[in-house]
Amino acid sequence: MILSCQNISIAFDGKTILKQADFHIEDHEKAAIIGINGAGKTTLLNIITGRLSPDEGVVSISKGRTIGYLQQNPVLDSENTIFDELMSVKDYLLKMEQEIRRMEHDMKHREGEELESLMNQYARLTTRFEMENGYAYKSELTGVLKGLGFEEAEYDKPVCTLSGGQKTRVALGKLLLLSPDIILLDEPTNHLDMNAIRWLEGYLSNYKGAVLIVSHDRYFLDRIAGKIIEIDAGNVMTFTGNYTDYAKKKEQYRTERMHAYLNQQREIKHQQEVIDKLKSFNREKSIKRAESREKMLEKIEVLEKPTEVRSDMRIALVPSITSGKDVLDISELSKAFDDEVLFQKISFSLKRGEHVAIIGDNGTGKTTLLKLINELLPADEGTIRLGTNVHIGYYDQEHHVLHPEKSIYDEISDEYPAMTTTEIRNILAAFLFTGDDVFKLIRECSGGERGRISLAKLMLSEANFLILDEPTNHLDITSKEILEDALNDYEGTILYVSHDRYFINRTAHRILELSGKTLTGYLGNYDYYLEKKTENAASNADRAADASGSSDTPVMSSAKAEWQAKKAAQAKQRKLENDLKKTETRIAELEQKITDIDTLMASEEVCRNSAKLSELSAEQKTWQEELDHLYEEWERLSEIV
Repeated sequence: MILSCQNISIAFDGKTILKQADFHIEDHEKAAIIGINGAGKTTLLNIITGRLSPDEGVVSISKGRTIGYLQQNPVLDSENTIFDELMSVKDYLLKMEQEIRRMEHDMKHREGEELESLMNQYARLTTRFEMENGYAYKSELTGVLKGLGFEEAEYDKPVCTLSGGQKTRVALGKLLLLSPDIILLDEPTNHLDMNAIRWLEGYLSNYKGAVLIVSHDRYFLDRIAGKIIEIDAGNVMTFTGNYTDYAKKKEQYRTERMHAYLNQQREIKHQQEVIDKLKSFNREKSIKRAESREKMLEKIEVLEKPTEVRSDMRIALVPSITSGKDVLDISELSKAFDDEVLFQKISFSLKRGEHVAIIGDNGTGKTTLLKLINELLPADEGTIRLGTNVHIGYYDQEHHVLHPEKSIYDEISDEYPAMTTTEIRNILAAFLFTGDDVFKLIRECSGGERGRISLAKLMLSEANFLILDEPTNHLDITSKEILEDALNDYEGTILYVSHDRYFINRTAHRILELSGKTLTGYLGNYDYYLEKKTENAASNADRAADASGSSDTPVMSSAKAEWQAKKAAQAKQRKLENDLKKTETRIAELEQKITDIDTLMASEEVCRNSAKLSELSAEQKTWQEELDHLYEEWERLSEIV
């Protein structure tokens, strides 16, 4: 165990954020913390790192272990270039390398014992250098930069001139290169495109240390996490498995708790009715019986009502009219800014009822395409035609459609003057704005709050064609799921840009990939898109081999062979990692069983029962034998993985 949180509690201004939080992280374990916005996820990370002190409880980190933390918005204003900023992490290796070169030079001028002593120092230093991956640190650094989406031409950019998102990527790169024993990441995918996220998934999956992530990216959590730590109304619960496993277990757990709660409430109500009836008889015996039942009721530990699946945010997207069958037709569309061409002669069409996602790397022109359709930008060439009775509703990721100086209430009332105060308040309440919150200025609102206001306006628009630009940005998981359900129930047409792969999986009927200045279509959701991309890559490799004449021989193309070998290696690695996780889980179970038996054997009742002692001792021996074997297996797997 590398990290332990025991009975962590903290409150701010009388509001309990965490109460008796209790969990641990094992060596090499990948875990995630989830919860709605404001649940206390970042607070918990700050407590773990010592930036905050809990009101109660203890955080323990194994002796000698290092911890690295990437905040959601790290402060990074260095004058260094991007390359030099990451290289600063490896300064000690650079100094070691210089010292090695110096020793090599000095050896030419030393003799006898002096030379022997220097050679011994040299051997120790080179061994240490090799163990620290000194011979490959530059390629490791370059690999991290490329993986995080930095082009070689950007390496010389000063860090202080970068955007907030780029600075976050630099800070993430530095943390990964530091290779602490446990990495803490707060929303690490916020400023990454899909390629960078996929690279980070692979990096963290193969990371030798432990990882603890706060994230709303469910697809990312499915790929990385083997444990989910949920914060719900201050309570912390741990679930084994990834996000999908958690969602199933959580629903089952909630159902069971709700069933137990309702049963108890029915029983309490029944007992109270019996008590009232007995008292109504107004006889000595019946009153005594009533009092006896009242005492029994007082002793009952009343179960808390389980937290409902959040239904306070309500989205109902209903078109005012039905559009024609043909909703959108784009033909030979091109757009460039100065000398930078975004896309050339792209064409596609949308039919009524289709839900289509546009994906692609940052800077490929996805948002620009949506703006062209909304006539917010002029096209360089090509045509955009809307069908009959098409009414557009536009969700802008930057929320430019909102007016910063207006209040939330005025934002709605000015757009829809026919609505009464009560109607406006009811709508805003459906999006979690109540009381004086409705008079808050837009410029004072958080990203999540602005997102909810934009969604409220979208709902009121009664549009039959929704154009959405990153609609899940700043939304917590629960809000995302509510939006997903609303979109899946929507009978109109949807075209959206998103990096949220889980969201795309749940809502898209078709995917358009913007890459290489062109547009490629894929029927199905994100998983199907990945499958087809893999198939196409293998097929292209075959065709390349055929074109070069290799098809005349039965020998497999090198590209395909390489691809298949890579897939086989990945599959083998995944199996080993799964075996390791299973072994660690079983070790934890057995250790707990043995501890429980020790506790039981020490109890006064069992101590006096020789037969029971013998039985427990035999059981413990069996568990211990299995545990010893698993320790050996874990050591073997740890060396391989």
